Amino acid sequence: MATERFEVRRQIAAPSEGVFAVLCDPQGHVTIDSSGMLQSAEGKPVTGAGDEFVVHMDRESLNDYPLGKYDVTVVITRFVANTEIEWTITVKDWPRIGHRYGYRLEPSEVGTLVTSYYDWSEITEDFRRGVFPVIPEAGLRATLGILARTVEQQRPGH
Repeated sequence: MATERFEVRRQIAAPSEGVFAVLCDPQGHVTIDSSGMLQSAEGKPVTGAGDEFVVHMDRESLNDYPLGKYDVTVVITRFVANTEIEWTITVKDWPRIGHRYGYRLEPSEVGTLVTSYYDWSEITEDFRRGVFPVIPEAGLRATLGILARTVEQQRPGH
């Protein structure tokens, strides 16, 4: 069976509260996106499972499927403050997709060990025709690099 989940880790020299704040902020998702698909976001920072926000997407950034610009609703599926956040997306007039993205944060000597994951093991049959994974493992790594740069620059004295 082919891999249906990527998981990458990175040490980030910032406290988990600062990292988590970026991950809870809809605009934070746009800021750290390495794919170029996330164009802007609307909504309040999330505070628990079930919270939602909208992201305006541009699939032309990947140049893989001619979807153009469209909106997704990010639905938080798991939330443990300063420790874990996971979400799936829905798209108006599309069937349920079933893929999930998430982050786990652990205190470390450097600051925070951040694990980013992308799991498409539960996608529906409608999407099992070569579409997944949408984001390669290298994309997760690049996003962690942008996250590190973002939160490390926010630390006092930097």
